[in-house]
Amino acid sequence: MKTRWVDFHCDTLMRLYDLKNQGNQVETLWENKGQVDLKRLIETGCYAQFFACFLWLEGEAVKGTLFEDALAMADMLHKELKRYPLKAALATDYRDYCRNKEEGVFSAFLSIEEGHILENRLERLDVLFKKGIRMITLTWNFENCLGYPNIGGCKQEKGLKPFGIEAVERMDELGIIIDVSHLSDAGFGDVCKYGKRPFMASHSNARSVCRHFRNLTDDMLRNLAERGGITGLNFGGEFLQENGQSTLRAMVSQIRYILNTGGRECLCLGSDFDGLEDKLEVDGCHEIPKIVQAMDRAGFTVGEIEDVCFRNAEKFLERYFGK
Repeated sequence: MKTRWVDFHCDTLMRLYDLKNQGNQVETLWENKGQVDLKRLIETGCYAQFFACFLWLEGEAVKGTLFEDALAMADMLHKELKRYPLKAALATDYRDYCRNKEEGVFSAFLSIEEGHILENRLERLDVLFKKGIRMITLTWNFENCLGYPNIGGCKQEKGLKPFGIEAVERMDELGIIIDVSHLSDAGFGDVCKYGKRPFMASHSNARSVCRHFRNLTDDMLRNLAERGGITGLNFGGEFLQENGQSTLRAMVSQIRYILNTGGRECLCLGSDFDGLEDKLEVDGCHEIPKIVQAMDRAGFTVGEIEDVCFRNAEKFLERYFGK
């Protein structure tokens, strides 16, 4: 069978931004040698892709500050989209997504991966919102002004900082999705406590299937679902199974477990393409149909496959943004 799909996380903008600043003018968002480009997304039937502006705290900022780098990555996406107005467009809410879908236009959403760039300045959320950012991964692998990462399992009991709570509340007011992938276990609990809207883990799997500290416990999956949230299947092998291999069989095992634990509407796709160094059996957006085929062979119904690939994503966006 064939189906459309939505992906909530890739690091393609970071990859292209780095290449551009190294003098590479050949690879573009439309077509490149990485795992994601607009050409393949559209050809494969993708409805929407969330493009993360990823910032590495230990790296050097190109524009002077990491905040300026994030804005520059967003501008890079805006510029590329203007070149293909009949094929792709920015989406900033569920209404944009539905309009683009009806017109046969691919939707590009913008997100931030690394809340450090706020640097205790709440007004920066308003700047990011105006730039089109609609999701922020609160932490990456470093402690920041918002809270603590789930790195090595050593900071699981440290939650959101006071500014992190302020930021979560302001994000809910503005309409910027809170993403808890990478966030500590206690931070997850604080988002449940202080957040008002549904939230998500854009690229996290089930810890019971694969004991990686960044995966979600059964209670987290249930709490996420109860709040109207969703988690995106991460294609990285270290998050899929204990031997660290990224295979379709491991993906199917994670899918089955997450659906059985959190319910039919709690799972979508969060590939982490262009941010993984693994050898992947699904090695690029053009190979997403392999997951559809694997689920079909494993006995999932057409409805279940469509739910994971795009319907759950659509329902989440509708719950979050409204019609």
